[in-house]
Amino acid sequence: MIDIKVPAVGESISEVTLVKWLKQEGQYVERDEVIAELESEKATFEVNAEKAGVLSTVGKEGDTLKIGDVVARIDETAARPEGKPAPAAAVAQAPVAAANGSTTQAKATPAPAAQAPVTSIPNDIKATPVAAAIISDKKIDAGSITATGTGGKILKNDVLEALAHPGRIPGKELFTRAERRERMSNLRKTVSRRLVEAKNTTAMLTTFNEVDMSAVMALRAKYKDKFKEKHGVNLGFMSFFTKATCYALQEWPAVNAYIDGDELVYHDYCDISIAVSAPKGLVVPIIRNAESLSMADIEKKVVELATKARDNKLSMEEMQGGTFTITNGGVFGSLMSTPIINIPQSAILGMHKIEDRAVVVGGQVVVRPMMYLAVSYDHRIIDGRESVSFLVRIKELLENPDQLLFGKDPLKALLEL
Repeated sequence: MIDIKVPAVGESISEVTLVKWLKQEGQYVERDEVIAELESEKATFEVNAEKAGVLSTVGKEGDTLKIGDVVARIDETAARPEGKPAPAAAVAQAPVAAANGSTTQAKATPAPAAQAPVTSIPNDIKATPVAAAIISDKKIDAGSITATGTGGKILKNDVLEALAHPGRIPGKELFTRAERRERMSNLRKTVSRRLVEAKNTTAMLTTFNEVDMSAVMALRAKYKDKFKEKHGVNLGFMSFFTKATCYALQEWPAVNAYIDGDELVYHDYCDISIAVSAPKGLVVPIIRNAESLSMADIEKKVVELATKARDNKLSMEEMQGGTFTITNGGVFGSLMSTPIINIPQSAILGMHKIEDRAVVVGGQVVVRPMMYLAVSYDHRIIDGRESVSFLVRIKELLENPDQLLFGKDPLKALLEL
């Protein structure tokens, strides 16, 4: 019997929460198979079986465990269940069978007959002919109807009930007074503490501007297919904003600095934190040395970090540090907001929803895709001139994306102006 202990996940972390058992008591597990999911105050990580054998769980879901505590035990002497081949043996058997020339004929399994849709409603929604006719005639959202028929089929009475009570959430009890309590996760506790700390310990102020996204959108439309073919990743907005931010940070170094006691710490590099909404809460992974990366490199890193955040695979190293943060509330429809500084950093850039608005260009009212930008900053280290000039510089670079190559107007670069 061997003990599986809670591993050390960071210098400042002394305890974790057992979020979920992925394997159950008495189940036979393979070596290196994931058996449980733990959560620290900064990230979620997995625990693997160190040996193959029968699992004996010690902790319960929701328990708080100290680093080094036993979370499970594995009886490596237990017999392997019949019909469960060892992974190595299963792999080794394949080439042997091929060498002997033995092949197994797979039985032809007739494909189930496709059922014709009953009406012009989504194919994944089933309804009786009468119900489908009413849905089509009344133009009802089939997803808003509670189906009571066999196999989730919508019946006539289900449609009539939905028409009689418009706006009701399907399946929700009426006039309910129920409430529920959930224990805060370590990650949510940390987010709460840091946000309050940022409000209470910084002289935070926000400045706003707006940017005409026409040039960036035209550039993306023209080159997105070639970019995807060449680099294997989509050309998104984040690479443009990250590139522009890096140029602006190097021009206004106070925005890329932070206060450490009685000293100001300046950075000659740009480690850009990107705020990502993960299943467990807000996480802020980092693009290291973003100022040295190409557009394609930035896009690849954004996809990599966002995927890891979604799958709770981010490591501690990928979330520690950072000199400046970019957050995009526009993906959720936010038109304008005041983002909170990600301490100990001194500033954060907020992107928002792109919306067609009437603007005056050359004395004429025209419709342009506009985005509001916001920079929240610590006024103790960043003055108004610096914060406003920083945001204006980002606006200039985005409205003239050809300047992203040199960080300035190409003709001025040619003339060394």
